[in-house]
Amino acid sequence: MISVQEATARIGAHPGVPPATQIPLSQAVGCILREPVHADRDFPPFHRATMDGIALAFAQAAAGRRTFRVAGTVYAGTPPVRLADPESCVEIMTGAVLPGGADTVVRYEDLQLDEGPGGRRATLRGTPEKPGHNVHLRGTDGRQGDLLIPAGTRLGPAEIGVAASVGRATLTVSGPLRVAVVSTGDELVEVDQVPLPHQIRRSNAHMLGAALREAGAAPALFHVPDDKPTIRRTLERILPEHDCLVLSGGVSMGKSDFVPEVLRELGVETLFHKVAQKPGKPFWFGRAAAGQAVFAFPGNPVSTFLCCYRYLVPWLRAAGGQPVLPAAHAVLDETIRFPPPLTYFVPVRTYQDARGVVRARPLPGSGSGDFANLLHADAFLELDAGTDTFPAGEAFPLIRFRNG
Repeated sequence: MISVQEATARIGAHPGVPPATQIPLSQAVGCILREPVHADRDFPPFHRATMDGIALAFAQAAAGRRTFRVAGTVYAGTPPVRLADPESCVEIMTGAVLPGGADTVVRYEDLQLDEGPGGRRATLRGTPEKPGHNVHLRGTDGRQGDLLIPAGTRLGPAEIGVAASVGRATLTVSGPLRVAVVSTGDELVEVDQVPLPHQIRRSNAHMLGAALREAGAAPALFHVPDDKPTIRRTLERILPEHDCLVLSGGVSMGKSDFVPEVLRELGVETLFHKVAQKPGKPFWFGRAAAGQAVFAFPGNPVSTFLCCYRYLVPWLRAAGGQPVLPAAHAVLDETIRFPPPLTYFVPVRTYQDARGVVRARPLPGSGSGDFANLLHADAFLELDAGTDTFPAGEAFPLIRFRNG
């Protein structure tokens, strides 16, 4: 039996690798990029005006010329033109290509436009500061071939805009991890069935499926009875089709707990079996020969729930490239005594006191089978195995499974 910290380390040493998939740019926001994005041309691809006004040759203004003949107008999207002569200028709109022979833009606010016998003329109210004023020079932001977005980046609106600007209509990103969720047990019936007195409805698989979807995975639900040949046939079939396998039930010491034995027969390496914790002590974790991680949780509902949020959800977030959540703590409201040398995960309801401190009110319920108790809780408080008394007023690690 290993500690909670050692179990966490062993799981973290075997990260999940989501499949790569190509999707349209419009669907890529929030995804993890699996390929680098390079500039297909200079960025920006031409000298462009950053203000509405006139484009002219700076040397003429610096030499004292104040009035320029307006030779035409260019807009964003207009093909490139040239100044007719150094004494002329061109009206230019923001985003338009700077005309050949021009190197500076003077905004409308700094000049006066008049109609005369020879056409329109622009008179400067001052001298431009320097060549290139109000011009976004070609290649300023990047050169053709430059790396713009490295692989591994989570794509936000800015990245989507840059990818669009370099012509990437599709992107290769991490797809959701394909996770097979397998519940075990002869006592389980489907949700839409009326259970007999000795049966219960199948809830753990649906809980796990919901948690996996929230974490960005793609779950598929399965069920097997407590029959070793059936368990083996089912796992042998679904393991190659998925990136991760999550089981609930069949991992304890009972005569019908076949899961660890079947997994070994299928070539799944046992990385640990049993963790010094309550609930969820019989937790099993391993890795298949092809690399899939296998989580096998004890079947009691609270045990499965706790193991899911303490171990599986952080592993899925890391596999999906989601940011590591900052460690959270809460101050315990009531002193708890727990003599066994196990890490104790107690359901709690959190709230903020008048000083803004997050506090936790214990809701121990009736043990690992009291699933309904979780309706009133929003987190687990992690009480380490190093002591048997946890005093009120001290802060302990918090594992949230509900927001708000």
